[in-house]
Amino acid sequence: MARNTFKEDEILETPFEVKHLLRASVYIKKYIKRMGFALFLSALAGITGLLSPMIVQYALDVSIPQGNKEQLFLLVFLLIGTYAISILFATLRSRIMTTVGQSIVYDIRKDLFAHLQKLPFKYYDDRPHGKIMIRVVNYVNSVSDMLSNGLINVVLEVINMIFIVIFMLLVDVPLSLVVFAGVPVFALILGYIKKHQRKAWQMVSNKNSNLNAYLQENIAGARITQIFAREDENAEIFETLSEKCKESWMEAVKYSNLVWPSSDNVAVAIRAAIYIVGLLVLGPETVSVGTIVAIGSYASRFWQPIMNLGNIFNNFINNIAYLERIFETLDEPITVDNTPDATEMPKIRGKVTFEEVCFGYEEGQRVLDKVSFTVNPGESVALVGPTGAGKSTIVNLISRFYNVNSGRVLIDDVDISKVTLHSLRSQMGIMLQDSFIFSGTIEDNIRYGKLDATQEEIKKASGIVCADSFIEGMKDGYQTEVKERGSLLSQGQKQLISFARTLLSDPAILVLDEATSSIDVQTEKALQQGLNAMLEGRTSFIIAHRLSTIKNCDKIMYISDGGIQECGTHEELMNKKGHYYKLYTSQMNDLFGEIA
Repeated sequence: MARNTFKEDEILETPFEVKHLLRASVYIKKYIKRMGFALFLSALAGITGLLSPMIVQYALDVSIPQGNKEQLFLLVFLLIGTYAISILFATLRSRIMTTVGQSIVYDIRKDLFAHLQKLPFKYYDDRPHGKIMIRVVNYVNSVSDMLSNGLINVVLEVINMIFIVIFMLLVDVPLSLVVFAGVPVFALILGYIKKHQRKAWQMVSNKNSNLNAYLQENIAGARITQIFAREDENAEIFETLSEKCKESWMEAVKYSNLVWPSSDNVAVAIRAAIYIVGLLVLGPETVSVGTIVAIGSYASRFWQPIMNLGNIFNNFINNIAYLERIFETLDEPITVDNTPDATEMPKIRGKVTFEEVCFGYEEGQRVLDKVSFTVNPGESVALVGPTGAGKSTIVNLISRFYNVNSGRVLIDDVDISKVTLHSLRSQMGIMLQDSFIFSGTIEDNIRYGKLDATQEEIKKASGIVCADSFIEGMKDGYQTEVKERGSLLSQGQKQLISFARTLLSDPAILVLDEATSSIDVQTEKALQQGLNAMLEGRTSFIIAHRLSTIKNCDKIMYISDGGIQECGTHEELMNKKGHYYKLYTSQMNDLFGEIA
């Protein structure tokens, strides 16, 4: 049985609230003048169109009985003119609101993306990337029309309704009251539909989010899927998620589709009542045929804005869940940010100090417990120990990707929590085990950390880290286009490009987190000279699986059980015969055992 492994988004049980639309007004204010002009054009189009029933009434009651052909032809041309003017104004309004709608999409997406760039690692660790993407792309598209045309149409339809009521009352009051009698009936029907509709569309939002997240994950992991022959099981899971999307959509559409036929049936019943009351109750002596036709026409127009308001409300119900999800993302706290009094980090010399640092990714869990050490400028420090001991955590705290729970991290005796993130991170270089390559050229990827770098600087950095040979051997050299995540490159080639990118940025503090894990031994030996050039004059932290590569570091720290269990040079730790000695000898025995 296939299982849906994605956690459902929480169903929001709060009622439809105007506050969500009021909050969205920040995106509307910039375009309020254009929207006001569009509303003015729409009002003119509506009022012009409302003259046609009166023209028809006059023709039926006056021009035709009198046989006045000239007047009748004049009324026909006048009727055509009202339609033409109405269409012209409506077209202009549509063009204006299309521009406004796309501008709102741009503004919301810009804010969402800027906010996502500042969110901590934990936010991305806790959520499938597909669920994040659907909020930026699909949800914004959905709410943009609601925030532009939707709000305009609400005001417009209310204005239309007011003018229709005035015109009806001017034509005949008793028959107008017959039309008004259907309003409470429709209000009861709409109230029943609204009760179930919002929750149904929120469920659609959640199911689509799950489907999008699973699809994105499987596209990214297509190779792993084929390696483990998971195609059939994954297809079954996808089919289950798709079925849930279909079921939730059909449930939501069931309620949405009740709005139009309900209002239409009420409108038909009211028009029938107009003819019954006009012809049988009031009689031809009291009400003329032209009056009945005119009121019938106005009744159709009266129910049109009500149906339109019902559809707009229907659209609001459908999209308010998306709007709430967007605001939920924008409200996600930026836990790692500049303090109000943050200053610029001076040029880093490279002294790094931990003072009684405690840290845990989850509450009640401690990865580091009162860790203290000092690294002098230019020293190279290797961090070794079992998986999950906190080696990567230490370098993440130096870069302030997370805030410490207690204690302080200082660089050159400056508390890094008191300086701006950009001034701190721009002076640091980090090489990760999983080297990320962006879509674009190889040159663009190397230049990523220093946008003003020249081609000579790029080639020099590539040459130092032994990346130039394979780059020059490619069809377009440094201008070779690489696809998403560098799919055309081997893992080793990705890491060499990342080395060049890091070296080009000329960091004061360098972090190598299993940075040579995907490079073969021969390339690593050739790279060693380049690595030495990178480390020279820089404070560096190295996390390496192959302990033979860190023997020459100034310090080696053995991390386990929440702290530093041993610290010293390779010779000192080997003579001590403690944790590091056991780890090193075990690894050497395994290596030589395999060779033997």
